[in-house]
Amino acid sequence: MSIFSSIKDAIFGHKAAAATPPADAPAIPMAEAAPAPVAAAPIDVAASLGAMQGADGLNWRTSVVDLMKLVGIDASYENRKSLAHELGNADYSGSAEDNIALQKQVMKALADNGGMVPAELLD
Repeated sequence: MSIFSSIKDAIFGHKAAAATPPADAPAIPMAEAAPAPVAAAPIDVAASLGAMQGADGLNWRTSVVDLMKLVGIDASYENRKSLAHELGNADYSGSAEDNIALQKQVMKALADNGGMVPAELLD
């Protein structure tokens, strides 16, 4: 699993597996079948992260290191570099500027994947 997927799953929650009817269940004609499920409401990324245990002691809004710590991912240089590569930044060096840019890339990717991200976390 990619590092970004791990971050996204920690924030959005794991997707519920589709229910499979038991093998001995009677077949339901299509006309009687339940309607298609309605798409879930977008996840409020800031609220989800803010509600996590330890969020009040970490600067997850601007620090990719603190964001990774909050969701339980090792924030080592190697993992941050892998995350940057996943998100399209092949020139990641680990500098403060790179970490700020990576934080914004993560927030943009969360928004692109259906999360509601406040504008101040994207700028």
